[in-house]
Amino acid sequence: MSPFFEALLLQAGYNAALVAIGAALLGFAAGSSGTFLFLRKRALVSDAVAHATLPGVGLAFIVMVSLGGDGRSLLGLLLGSALTAWIGLLTIEWITRRTRLAEDAAIGAVLGVFFGIGIVLLTVIQSMSAGRQAGLESFLLGSTAGMLFQDAVVIAVGGSLTVFATWLLRRPMTLVAFDGDYAAALGYDVRRIDLLMMGLVMAVTVIGLKLVGLILIVAMLIIPAVTARFWTERSGRVIWVAGAVGGLSGYLGAVLSASAPALPTGPIIVLVAAVLFVVSLLFAPGRGVLAAVLRHRSFQARVHRRQGLLALAAQHPIREAYTLRLLAREGLVRPDGVPTEAGRAQAAKVARDERRWDVAREIHQDAGLTGRYDGVTPIEEVFTADEITEFDRRLGPPTAVGGA
Repeated sequence: MSPFFEALLLQAGYNAALVAIGAALLGFAAGSSGTFLFLRKRALVSDAVAHATLPGVGLAFIVMVSLGGDGRSLLGLLLGSALTAWIGLLTIEWITRRTRLAEDAAIGAVLGVFFGIGIVLLTVIQSMSAGRQAGLESFLLGSTAGMLFQDAVVIAVGGSLTVFATWLLRRPMTLVAFDGDYAAALGYDVRRIDLLMMGLVMAVTVIGLKLVGLILIVAMLIIPAVTARFWTERSGRVIWVAGAVGGLSGYLGAVLSASAPALPTGPIIVLVAAVLFVVSLLFAPGRGVLAAVLRHRSFQARVHRRQGLLALAAQHPIREAYTLRLLAREGLVRPDGVPTEAGRAQAAKVARDERRWDVAREIHQDAGLTGRYDGVTPIEEVFTADEITEFDRRLGPPTAVGGA
C-alpha cells in the first residue's frame, strides 16, 4: 500500500493519525465559525485577530518562566494568546465606534501594532536564559510534528463548543450579517452580536495556532466559507458545507503531509482548501463559472430561436447562420431556410405570444407582473390558462404562417 493510502486510512502511525483527526476537527470548526464573518464582510477581522495572538504567546511564556515553569505549557500559551486577541478585538471595535476611522483602517493599525509587539517579544525571549523557548516561532506557521493527545483534545473540545455556539446563535448572526439596521430595529444588540461573532473566530484562531499557525488560520476561517457559498443559497446550510470543506481540507492536507514528510502540514492544508475553492468556482452547479457559461449559452440559444421564429412569422429570410442551424437542428426549418410544418406552427405561436403580451400590458398595468417578460419566457409561466384565454378572446382567431 502506498504511503498516501496508508495515511488516508489512518495506518501511517499514531502521530500521523492524531494529526489528521485534529486537522479535520479544526478545519470543521474554522469553516463553520468563519461563515458569518464572511457573510458580514469582515474577513480582515480574522487576520487582525490572528496577528493579535502573537503578543499573548510571548507574554504567557515570560509569565510562566517567571513563575518557575519552562514556559511551554500549551494551555498557558493559548490563554495568553486569547487574552491579547480579545484586547485586539475590543481595540478595533473601540476605534471604529469612537473615532472617524473606518473599520479597515482600525484593522490595519491593530494588526500591525500587535504583530510588531509580538515579534519584539519573541526576540526578547530568544535572549532569555531561562525556560525552553525553542519552537515558539512555530506559532507563526504552525507545527504538527510534536502534536500530543492533549493537543488534539483541546482542538476537539474547543472546536465542538465553537460549532455548537455558532449553530445556537445562527439566527441573530444571520440577521446582523445581512441587515444590521433591521436587526437593531427588532431589538437585537448588534454590537454584542458582532463581538460574539468575532469571539467565536477568536476561539478557533487560538485553538488552531498549534496546527496551522496564526498566519494560515486566516485562510482556514475564510476559504471554506467562500467555497461553501458556491454550493448553496441558504445561510443555515452554508455553516455545514463550510465545515465539511474545512474538515476535508484539514484531513487531506494532513494526509498529504504525512505521506511526504518534507511537506509542512499547515501550508498543505491551506493549499488543499484553495484547490477545493477553485473546483467550486469552476464547477459548482448553481454559481460556478461553467454553470454560468451554460446558462448564458442556453439564453443565447433561446433568443436566437425566438428571433428566428419571429422572422418566419413575418415571412422574412433568416440570415443569421447560427439561428438557421439552431432551427434546423430542431426540425423547424429545412437547410435552405424554408419552414417545416412544425416551424410554421411554432412561428405562429411565438408571434401570437407577442401580441398576447401587448394585451396583458393593457389589461394589468402592473410593471411588476408584465416586467417579467424578457422575450424568451413562455407566457404560460407568467399567466394562468384563463387569463391567456381572455387575451385570445380580445385578439380574435390566430393567423396562420405561410410557407415558401
